[in-house]
Amino acid sequence: MAAPKEIELGTTLSLKFDSNGLITAVTVDADTHEVVMVAFMNKEALEKTMATGKATYWSRSRSKFWVKGEESGNTQQILGVYIDCDQDAVILKVKQKGPACHNGFHSCFYREVVKTPAGALELKTIAPQEMDPAAMYAKK
Repeated sequence: MAAPKEIELGTTLSLKFDSNGLITAVTVDADTHEVVMVAFMNKEALEKTMATGKATYWSRSRSKFWVKGEESGNTQQILGVYIDCDQDAVILKVKQKGPACHNGFHSCFYREVVKTPAGALELKTIAPQEMDPAAMYAKK
């Protein structure tokens, strides 16, 4: 492990993965600057992303790698990879082709938490659905 000064100000990549070997990856549309999704990467997913220029993540639910768009066709071309100051999060700047969300929205963040007149919290959809998920995942 690198010294704190090297981690925060140096050039040594010394990522802080969690106990499962994962790091949070925040994906940002390079054109709109909108956060389109949050996923996880392990060391190999980051290496694959850097080698191919295609966003590659680790699926916690399926315990396997997935390249964004391999099934839906909605790809993410990597334009830049950035690490935060204490090296425990990654930002991917991407050229997004098609919806980023598996529910057919441009961003996975298509709902806002709002307070009802009675004071309860609920979700309000704030963005249009761009594509029917059934069409995105139809076997071609």
